[in-house]
Amino acid sequence: MNDRPLKIAVIAGEVSGDLLGADLIVGLRKLHSGPIELVGVGGEGLQGQGLTSLFDFSELSIMGITQVLAKLPKLVSRIRQTAAAIVAAKPDILLIIDSPDFTHRVAKRVRAALPDLPVVNYVCPSVWAWKEYRAQRMLAYVDHVLAVLPFEPEAMQRLNGPQTTYVGHRLIADPALLETRRRRDGRQPGNGPILLLPGSRSSEIRKLLPYFEAAANELVARNGPVRFILPTVTHKEALVRELTAGWAVKPDIVVGAEAKWNAFAEADAAMAASGTVILELALADVPVVSAYKVDWIMRMLTSGIKTWTGALPNLIADYAVVPEYLNDIVRGASLARWMERLSADTYQLKAMKEGYELIWQRMRTERPPGEHAAQIVLDVLANKKPGHP
Repeated sequence: MNDRPLKIAVIAGEVSGDLLGADLIVGLRKLHSGPIELVGVGGEGLQGQGLTSLFDFSELSIMGITQVLAKLPKLVSRIRQTAAAIVAAKPDILLIIDSPDFTHRVAKRVRAALPDLPVVNYVCPSVWAWKEYRAQRMLAYVDHVLAVLPFEPEAMQRLNGPQTTYVGHRLIADPALLETRRRRDGRQPGNGPILLLPGSRSSEIRKLLPYFEAAANELVARNGPVRFILPTVTHKEALVRELTAGWAVKPDIVVGAEAKWNAFAEADAAMAASGTVILELALADVPVVSAYKVDWIMRMLTSGIKTWTGALPNLIADYAVVPEYLNDIVRGASLARWMERLSADTYQLKAMKEGYELIWQRMRTERPPGEHAAQIVLDVLANKKPGHP
């Protein structure tokens, strides 16, 4: 089957998933000599690999139950549209990437219409954090899970979910991250800027920036002039500039991936929104404190969360490497004092660096993640269910 045409249905709901999907398709083209056709939903990365997206995937970039409820009618319509298009296309395999509120609902509909179609799920849903029952339910519509965190295969096995393989995280092979690690190697703390990373969604930015402002003011009051850098993305630049316009201590706002990695290379420490960026900082060897504030509905549901931490580095290390502040505990004064400890040669900094090295070793893989993921997709295709053409 190495040279026959392949039609792959792929659904990515966010930028991170789109990048993962594109990386997998690049790996697939290295391993499969035949033509590859893509159908489904994705962004610039997958479109660069030949996908014509059914609609603008930014419609799916929503967060929090309140946002989901507000956009529910449109989401239901897009789920039906996407499933119908995939069923009509009759692909060889369906690849769903992250965004489980959308991608899993599509997969269920497709599996009902095409029961023999193999389905691969790239990025393990956080069943280990809450709603553990989802793992076993996935058996009905997912054949294999490609995990990006090393503890997830064991978690899925414990929860009786689908077969799961750790393929590695794209960050461990990211050239920009590797170059940032090289630039920071041997770097001594002190005299570097402090990074402010309030997230990439408007709701995150609005909730966290007031606390980052308070932390900046506290740091300057206690230590004299401090330089702050606030990396952001193009479509959030105007909002960030508006919200920081009245700050007494003005951060340098930089835009784009290159500027972000340069800021990572220079920084003494960072305060950041809980999420993938915390893992980026840990792998790039930038000391960080995590902060987050959720909407009111999520606060009511926190009793259902099973995991002991929301910081990915802590889950990978299996102990508290990165300090966390959540909801009412977020205080600018606390963040400021952590920045002081992490910007100097302290026991706290040494302990965090030790944790970072453990995380790096646990996440390393012999094969690039995209290629490993692509090989599993081919393996799943080679072992199709009986009766599939």
